[in-house]
Amino acid sequence: MEYVTALPHPSAEESAPARSGRRSLATALLSGALGAAVALLSTRQGWSSGTVAVPGGNFPLHVKGSDVTGVPAALAVVGLAALVAVFAVRRTGRYLVSALLALSGAGTIAAALLGAGDSSALDEQAAQTSGDASATAAALTHTAWPYIAALGGALLLLAGLLALRYGRLWPAMSGRYERDGTPRPRRARPVDPDRPEDLWKALDRGEDPTGA
Repeated sequence: MEYVTALPHPSAEESAPARSGRRSLATALLSGALGAAVALLSTRQGWSSGTVAVPGGNFPLHVKGSDVTGVPAALAVVGLAALVAVFAVRRTGRYLVSALLALSGAGTIAAALLGAGDSSALDEQAAQTSGDASATAAALTHTAWPYIAALGGALLLLAGLLALRYGRLWPAMSGRYERDGTPRPRRARPVDPDRPEDLWKALDRGEDPTGA
């Protein structure tokens, strides 16, 4: 008679963490790389525009995200580097790098949202264009690019949180690329029997100068 048990098969229990690790790894890589790319691309787009009064009419003004703030682009680069570095470290180092990745995403979100309504870059451009240090931009309009940059930061943050939660299940850099500290075998140097100094050097190296 066969007995049916409700207990899960051991192999199924063992494969569950592996599946979670693979899924989280794929999601983190995709979201991290996409988030960094979106944040970098967004900072190169126009974030706001306006006008300034000059003799003859109003002069149009336009500023890009990099003119408003350089923080999102810088943090996107840091986050992308941290995403790659996750696989080069283990244990505590992996947690620290994962935390850096998450913080890069959070910082990108904060900087992008703060820059969404910032008009200081437009005011500076207005002062330079009009030649009047007290001039400010008027008829301000803002685009959606700051919020797209914040979305990129959210993807970086997601990658960091996944690394913190599942990073211990992810593979690390292959050990064959790391030095294990074992000494490499030394090749015996040819010894000239007619030179006594070569004989003494061979003896100091632990070699047999009389060997064939």
